[in-house]
Amino acid sequence: MFGPIEFILAGVLVGFCVGITGVGGGSLMTPILISLFRIEPHIAIGTDLLYAAISKFCGSMVHAKKLNIVWPIVIWLAIGSIPASFITHWVAEVYLSQSTHYKVVLTTVLGFMLTLTGISIIFRPQIEKFFSRFNKTKLAVQNTNIQLNTKSKVYVALMGIILGIFVTLSSVGAGAFGVMALILMFPNLPMIRIIGSDVVHAVLLTAVAGMAYMSSGKVDFHLLGWLLVGSIPAIIIGTLISSRLPEKMIRRVLGITLFALGLNFIITPVKNKAPEKVESANVIQIDKSSASPLTNS
Repeated sequence: MFGPIEFILAGVLVGFCVGITGVGGGSLMTPILISLFRIEPHIAIGTDLLYAAISKFCGSMVHAKKLNIVWPIVIWLAIGSIPASFITHWVAEVYLSQSTHYKVVLTTVLGFMLTLTGISIIFRPQIEKFFSRFNKTKLAVQNTNIQLNTKSKVYVALMGIILGIFVTLSSVGAGAFGVMALILMFPNLPMIRIIGSDVVHAVLLTAVAGMAYMSSGKVDFHLLGWLLVGSIPAIIIGTLISSRLPEKMIRRVLGITLFALGLNFIITPVKNKAPEKVESANVIQIDKSSASPLTNS
């Protein structure tokens, strides 16, 4: 059995990687909880959602103070993602939670999002370079008060719906996948403002999704506490020494690891345990055998 020390060390590992690379903790924490600690997928996802909301809150405050947040983007993402998160959780609770395929669905979606995250991390420079060619055809949007037109609002809200569904089912995607989506839609927006907007939206989405899991009793608060004890100091330390470490190499290793984990969850998803009927069947047979002499007599 695993105890507080192991959970704290897991928090340190994830927090350190987040501090160095900026990759969302959900991409690392959920696979660790499921694969290493054998936590049930729905408990791991629910706990990790609240973990992500708390650990990213401090970062969102820093971005807000430095005016790195494009609030119209955050608002329209939330307009799509928050209702989508509630609906997704309700559907999962009503139609999937009692199904024998519940864990298969959760871990398959988790694997899909991990592979996307791994690809976005590995090929992030190429992706940014590809979208940078559109800078000349777009108007500059570096002013503080950015206004979205109707078309942009629809696209951002649709992206919010997609994030709301997949983040609620897997706890992965609010970070790397969300950033890549915003780069696609706003290639001329400074990267720091994309990251700031994504972090604030991620806090809102993971908090709402995490509270939905909490209302269903699918959050382990003891586990959550120990993870935060390890990760919060590690995030600070990782951020402070990030400039002295080979970020590109760490990102590449991290991306390959997440991609491999994602494929593993897709190919071999976690399944519900078969009900143990063998013992009860043996008891019935023993009762019959003991009762047969009485009936013969």
